[in-house]
Amino acid sequence: MQGLSKTRTEVPEMLVLEILSKLPVKSLTRFRCVSKPWSSSFQTPHFITKHHHNNLKNNNLNLLLKRCDGNNRGDIYYFSQLSTEKGHNFSVKQNIHLPFFENCWYAPVVDGPCNGILCLHDHDKAALWNPSTREFKILPRSSVQRPPSVDSTIYGGLGFGYDPQTDDYKVVRFVTNYFGENEEEGLMADWSHQVELYSLKNDSWKEISVPDNHGFGSPLFNNCINGFYYWQTIEGSDYLILSFDMVNEKFSTLPLPQFGGTLAQFYLQLLDFNGLLGAIFYPRGGTDKSFDLWVMNGSWTKQLSIESVPGVERPLGFWKNGELFLESSDHELVLFDPSTRELKNLGIHAYRETMQIISYVESLIPINGRSEHEERIIRRPAGGAVN
Repeated sequence: MQGLSKTRTEVPEMLVLEILSKLPVKSLTRFRCVSKPWSSSFQTPHFITKHHHNNLKNNNLNLLLKRCDGNNRGDIYYFSQLSTEKGHNFSVKQNIHLPFFENCWYAPVVDGPCNGILCLHDHDKAALWNPSTREFKILPRSSVQRPPSVDSTIYGGLGFGYDPQTDDYKVVRFVTNYFGENEEEGLMADWSHQVELYSLKNDSWKEISVPDNHGFGSPLFNNCINGFYYWQTIEGSDYLILSFDMVNEKFSTLPLPQFGGTLAQFYLQLLDFNGLLGAIFYPRGGTDKSFDLWVMNGSWTKQLSIESVPGVERPLGFWKNGELFLESSDHELVLFDPSTRELKNLGIHAYRETMQIISYVESLIPINGRSEHEERIIRRPAGGAVN
């Protein structure tokens, strides 16, 4: 037909980038090959921030499960990537093995996520990991000087967080130095504490002031909330919460909620609950567990109380719509819906108390590390070949 011609409509670049910022990291990684301008755009702070905020806004959560199949020193902890797609019932998509931590006991301990980044550590070994971009950074050994005549050094509580003022990721770590071993009793006669701080921007450690209280407790949940990291601590016979401000690099304390019991009777786990500090309490004994969640918003208030859930051991993390991942008495991963009281077995097993759920949103944030391939990290699809 005459008078008709094909027309080409140019889509504005800003609109293209807006659309691309809503895609998963796996797609963006493939699209880096489309053009150099696209590849460069994906690395700009504006695009990285926009992409992360879109994932937060849409609650695009991913799940990792840390677990172990045995309890001997030769047994290796690994991560399982769980499907979050509808109808897949949190099935295992792939298993991930980290050689850097294979010779460690109960390792790695996981802190985070913080903007999609995890901090993994055991004793003096520490690394940052972005599971979305598959970038892994082994942190340098601490250069902080130890006191003279130290017989041994133990690395204790560690915290990982973000400093928004300097756009820096920081790791704070408690260190205990022991002196003068008593050979007859096999005990250390004296000790001293140090606290050291790692900056990703500087890629180095420095010593900072030691607080009056020593932070402890292994993080079952994410303990970094809005630039503060939280530990349990004890002062005399009183239990408190120790916090560290990632911006001013200062410690402070706050009280526990008046939850109606003692920590001899109840376990306490601190967690990020919708951007606020939460404290979940559950009894140490019994086969029917109850869970009380307290939230700090100027003062402590009880947010949630779940009564008498049969056949479970401990909480592992909240999911969308208030559902709660739990470890069953048979050491299976289960999902509990408080609104219907339905307890769903997800068919995933691990050795007792080795499971940890890590819920995170994807992030393009670089950590100045190396690729998983370079670090010999193995991703193996469930029942399949290495990926």
